[in-house]
Amino acid sequence: MFENVRVILAENDPLNLGMLEQMLQQFECTLIKAGNGQEVIDAISAHPQVDLVVMDLNMPVLDGYEVLRRIKQDVHWHDIPVVMATADGEEVAAVLELGANDFLAKPFNLCELRHRVMNQIRNKRLADFASNTNAVLEMEVAKRTAALQQALARALQSEYEISLRLGRAAEFRDQETGSHLKCISQLSKRLAQLARIPGEECDLLYFASLLHDVGKIGIPDAILLKPGKLLPDEFETMKEHTVIGGKIMSGARDYPVIEAGRIIALQHHEKWDGTGYPYGLKGEEIHIFARVVSIVDVFDALLTERVYKRAFTVEETTAIMMDESGKAFDPQLLELFFEHVDEFLALQGRIHADAVSVASITDIIR
Repeated sequence: MFENVRVILAENDPLNLGMLEQMLQQFECTLIKAGNGQEVIDAISAHPQVDLVVMDLNMPVLDGYEVLRRIKQDVHWHDIPVVMATADGEEVAAVLELGANDFLAKPFNLCELRHRVMNQIRNKRLADFASNTNAVLEMEVAKRTAALQQALARALQSEYEISLRLGRAAEFRDQETGSHLKCISQLSKRLAQLARIPGEECDLLYFASLLHDVGKIGIPDAILLKPGKLLPDEFETMKEHTVIGGKIMSGARDYPVIEAGRIIALQHHEKWDGTGYPYGLKGEEIHIFARVVSIVDVFDALLTERVYKRAFTVEETTAIMMDESGKAFDPQLLELFFEHVDEFLALQGRIHADAVSVASITDIIR
């Protein structure tokens, strides 16, 4: 009927014990006898895969109440069915309240005894089957989840590689500024982390910031590579790199990195006070990604030599950028950035100490 059934039997009365043994033999079970309550606990400890405990309420050392309480309060044992044998009707309610699964009224009725025991063993086996099935399902879910996470990681890596190579397309046009792509990527992610932007968005920014200047592909060399300050009409043409970048990455809302890159490309030259380009966005109208990138982009550009400028010192860079707090830059983000400037300098890794004259942001970042 059932295979490998294990039953712990604790009964003081020899006559009742004989009846229980005779009945349990019908199930071809392994019978584990216990002479007192402590032996019941010891037997369960030694045989955790028990299918049923049949126990007299009145036992020495530990009575049935205490044994039942310990079984039902133990996280590893509470699912073991316990059938209590008692001759007192008032005791039935007490043991059921403590968690007993069933009771046997003395004197025993063999037919009733057989059915009650059989029901409890059946219920235990069904519960074990359900538990094992759930465990198998959980393992399968874990495997599939791990596989999905690996696939997502590969997809993100692919997006990163595509973004990096698309960003490098601008590098071939503007080799002296394109080399800072990875630096902008790392600094942007770190500033976002310090600003307590959610982790997934920090990773997204890490990828998307690579695309901030991709629109420079569409700017003529005579303007893009011109040493010195641009003429007004040349500067108007230079401004178009934001719109060009936005157009290159338009229509990709199903691809988070490209969509974030589009927003950054369009907005990273917007200014906190509304005097930026191309749309004159103001304050928090500017996406947080673009506000982050604008800070690290300017920071890296000021410290780096370009065809139209020498490298600025750290002190000069700090002074210029802090002067633009609340004008070009989000003041809270900028303050946070300079609270951790040593960390950013370490990440940026290219500190220049050349003494240069103070210049405006417009003259430095075109």
